[in-house]
Amino acid sequence: MDLFAPWHIIILLGAILLLFGGKKIPEMMGGIGKGMKEFKKAIKDEDEKPSDAPKSIPSASNKKEPLKE
Repeated sequence: MDLFAPWHIIILLGAILLLFGGKKIPEMMGGIGKGMKEFKKAIKDEDEKPSDAPKSIPSASNKKEPLKE
């Protein structure tokens, strides 16, 4: 006996359609698609960044400058 027989998938799709309705499903799929696209873009941008980070961070001076009037 198959784990996912064709009639199992049909019943599952029917239940999803009843729960969410016909209008909500395309909106959900669009949101998932946009999320995946943004995730892939972020991964690609992360890979393209140079790994040459500054070795030391310049420290800020504690000297106060006189106020200019």
